[in-house]
Amino acid sequence: MALTSELGKQIKLKEVEGTLLQPATVDNWSQIQSFEAKPDDLLICTYPKAGTTWIQEIVDMIEQNGDVEKCQRAIIQHRHPFIEWARPPQPSETGFHHVAQAGLKLLSSSNPPASISQSAKIIDLLPPSFWENNCKFLYVARNAKDCMVSYYHFQRMNHMLPDPGTWEEYFETFINGKVVWGSWFDHVKGWWEMKDRHQILFLFYEDIKRDPKHEIRKVMQFMGKNVDETVLDKIVQETSFEKMKENPMTNRSTVSKSIMDQSISSFMRKGTVGDWKNHFTVAQNERFDEIYRKKMEGTAINFCMEL
Repeated sequence: MALTSELGKQIKLKEVEGTLLQPATVDNWSQIQSFEAKPDDLLICTYPKAGTTWIQEIVDMIEQNGDVEKCQRAIIQHRHPFIEWARPPQPSETGFHHVAQAGLKLLSSSNPPASISQSAKIIDLLPPSFWENNCKFLYVARNAKDCMVSYYHFQRMNHMLPDPGTWEEYFETFINGKVVWGSWFDHVKGWWEMKDRHQILFLFYEDIKRDPKHEIRKVMQFMGKNVDETVLDKIVQETSFEKMKENPMTNRSTVSKSIMDQSISSFMRKGTVGDWKNHFTVAQNERFDEIYRKKMEGTAINFCMEL
């Protein structure tokens, strides 16, 4: 545990336009910004720990018409690489002609010919070619409280991110947007405000949890794909949290313990709605609700906090 903490403290984050990012991302920023999207690219976008891996697997299952074997061709991070990793994958690695991924705010994407993923703080950090080519965007938003809890445990086990400290310390870090890819509030608001001006399908984590078939059908239609009910039911089954937690292609079990130590916390931990109630004190909850009201004022977005 001490090693984890020490490793984490050695991570010195850098900034791009006020957004904290990992050093390698910032060092390759010009390359990331010059990424050439194609008109038929679909970019999957999410804030960290808002269901990124989940929606990636859903998109891939739709793309492969529910063929589980094809979805086992490579680990998820190779099928949907992050743009911020600044290493464009080869076609042989992805099965698509174009792929890239990043992690927090701008999310990830997957389309018949192309699939890309990116994370960025604000919508403004997206490589310009996505807007220029009128690409499709698939955004998944998760309620801030569950996002905070999930991100906290993710930072505990991920040696490539700073040590989160105690829960009390992390609560302050998160609400102040001092995490990699920045403020949850800015991230979600940025995409919500743009959703009617571009080809953006805005989904909620909690809706997918409540009625996966309905939401997956929306993704399928957005991608311009048609699968029959039997295949759709299979996709629902194969992308359940329980299935994905046991799937080595999605659960990050192939990642070195020196990078992700899953003995500290599982990469796929709970996947529930409302786990925040096991972490937030009454005082923290009241304070967070007040901050939320101020930061999200004027935004007609409504999150489900428990199922």
